[in-house]
Amino acid sequence: MSSEPSRFEQQWASWYLWWANPTLATGVMSFILHEVVYFGRCIPWIIIDAIPYFRQWKLQPAKVPTAKEQWECTKLVLMSHFTIELPQIYLFHPLAEFFGLSTWQVPFPGLKEMAAQVLLFFIFEDAFHYFAHQALHYGPLYKHIHKIHHKYSAPFGLAAEYAHPLEVLILGTGTIAGPLIYCYITQNLHILTVYVWVTLRLFQAIDAHSGYDFPWSLQHWFPLWSGADHHDFHHMAFVNNYSTSFRYLDFIFGTDDKYRQYKQRLQKSRDAMKGKSKAEQEALEQKFADETEKEGKIAEAEAEKSARW
Repeated sequence: MSSEPSRFEQQWASWYLWWANPTLATGVMSFILHEVVYFGRCIPWIIIDAIPYFRQWKLQPAKVPTAKEQWECTKLVLMSHFTIELPQIYLFHPLAEFFGLSTWQVPFPGLKEMAAQVLLFFIFEDAFHYFAHQALHYGPLYKHIHKIHHKYSAPFGLAAEYAHPLEVLILGTGTIAGPLIYCYITQNLHILTVYVWVTLRLFQAIDAHSGYDFPWSLQHWFPLWSGADHHDFHHMAFVNNYSTSFRYLDFIFGTDDKYRQYKQRLQKSRDAMKGKSKAEQEALEQKFADETEKEGKIAEAEAEKSARW
């Protein structure tokens, strides 16, 4: 005998009955979820950027985004959301149902089942993003598409989706393709699981662009996690660290060599500067960051020179 549906499940079914149009019901809910999660997660980082106390954990403390920069970034992100992502989100329901995804159906899957599926999506997206991101650093693809995202050498949370429309399509494929392929093969996936996955993926992307590395950040107790420390270097140096969530692909393919050298150099300088003033230590670390960014500018220029189809 089946159990009574939970209140959440009842509200879920009522939502679809109220709209009387599954495509519209899914589209509206998906877009609202995306906007609430994205900007809801960005707000704490905007507040943190405005409070000097937190600069001690900022990876590039000399580069705090201004209100003007954040507003310019927000305008492009909003335009992308309403012109590029909204149509995709609206068309997601018919595509998802074609692949066998459950949308309006209840009951929901169990937590263990959802957790296992979300983990698979993280692994798939990370691998997809690693290779697609590297491809976007190839001359013509970088010059005409990916260069927009590299506007900020010291990224901040709002800049996570600051990108060319084609980049949104290309890298966004890794987020959606995993669930669709899984659903097509197993015929066992609910859109609620996809919502959990997208929420966590947005958190990951925004946090990776935050520019802050706290002692309690995830990578300090789960070493495979990339985190802001990993991705911030990519924006600063232009090269290395192409993955999103995990570090192992960059390590396996040797695309974190400059990052590891930079971290070793920083650690050696900190050891050598023990007993020196905090200002002297910060000045030396800023010197290393400036040198790395300068090398990154040279690498970026070289990439653009090879901009041939």
